[in-house]
Amino acid sequence: MSERSVQTVRDLRRSSRSTLLRRLYFEGRTSRQQLGHATGLSAGSISNVIGELIADGVVEEAGSVDSAGGRPRILLQVNPGSGYLVGVDVGETQVRVGLFDLTLTELAARDQPLSDHGHDVDHVVRLILTGLAEVLAETGTDRASVLGVGVGVPGIVEQGDPAANGHGIVVHGPTVGWDGVPLGRLLRAGTDLPLYVDNGAKTLGQAEMWFGAGRGADHAVVALFGSGVGACVIANGVPFRGATSSAGEWGHTKVHVGGRLCRCGARGCLEAYVGAEALVERWGGAAAGSTSSADEKAGLAALLAAADHDPAAAELLRETADYLGAAIADLVNLFNPERIIIGGWAGLLLGPHLLPAIRESAAAHALRFPYAQTSIELGLLGPDAVTVGAATLPLARFLDSGGEAPQLT
Repeated sequence: MSERSVQTVRDLRRSSRSTLLRRLYFEGRTSRQQLGHATGLSAGSISNVIGELIADGVVEEAGSVDSAGGRPRILLQVNPGSGYLVGVDVGETQVRVGLFDLTLTELAARDQPLSDHGHDVDHVVRLILTGLAEVLAETGTDRASVLGVGVGVPGIVEQGDPAANGHGIVVHGPTVGWDGVPLGRLLRAGTDLPLYVDNGAKTLGQAEMWFGAGRGADHAVVALFGSGVGACVIANGVPFRGATSSAGEWGHTKVHVGGRLCRCGARGCLEAYVGAEALVERWGGAAAGSTSSADEKAGLAALLAAADHDPAAAELLRETADYLGAAIADLVNLFNPERIIIGGWAGLLLGPHLLPAIRESAAAHALRFPYAQTSIELGLLGPDAVTVGAATLPLARFLDSGGEAPQLT
């Protein structure tokens, strides 16, 4: 009975630490009194927990403000140097590894081209581990202060047993030729740092919801447009994953039965019409799969420039906006989001030019009432948002634990 009581006390303490740490993290500098009003915790609990967090180096005092008729109130903030985060984006043309402080200020980054190896698994693993070693060495960061390595990948991620410390993470990514790749085990052979892996669109979604265009919304869809297309569906403030974590494969919903061949092997997928690879192929007349992904950004830029004087380019962009609008209307009708956010490097390149036409098409295809409650916006975090989102994976664990440092395995 006493053991059960001790566990309950520990849970309550952890919950209080997490509540206060999250409030400080997302709201910024705050006084103890403001924390009490915001959380409902007693002054005694706040004093004890904040004292622990300061003693642990997670929280620090950050000046003071005058109070009405009393002593100045001490302001508190999360200590940016109390831990470090690594985010990895396994992208379409490169692997990007970024090192961040606890407030997600980037301290160092490595952009490593995939080159002729493509998404060969062993090559990707080498690039991740090499980039990790280089950003830590460049900044002189002690491995013991790294809270974890988050990795955003193309495909569906099986998390496996949480007690296996990442060994059971398996990735299914048909568009890059990954079929049941034991990515966790392969990375574990080269690092003992805490490891977190998720779909790149989901990491983008978490980043935009926490720090970007999704802030303040409880129901949203964050769409990633690059060579391919993905989405993160947010319901009641958390990502909707489905039974096997494959929810959000929006790029492989069908817009044309029996249509263009998609990278996944099926025909008529949205990705086969609006993904950057597909658009460059269609504009350049290349055979499916023959376009170099390294040329896609230049290809899209040329397509946009040509639209001013070339009717064929203008028509392709008009058709792209129509497909996107119709597909977004499906999201509106299915999920009733407050916001739909368009991100990813291709989405941010095309979005400013196509957004009015996308909105017009979505309005024409969606049910009127839910569409009237939805806004369609561009992401705010730039083309490297997947890297930032990947770094939020270990950050989320840190906040949930109330600031407890993970153990190296």
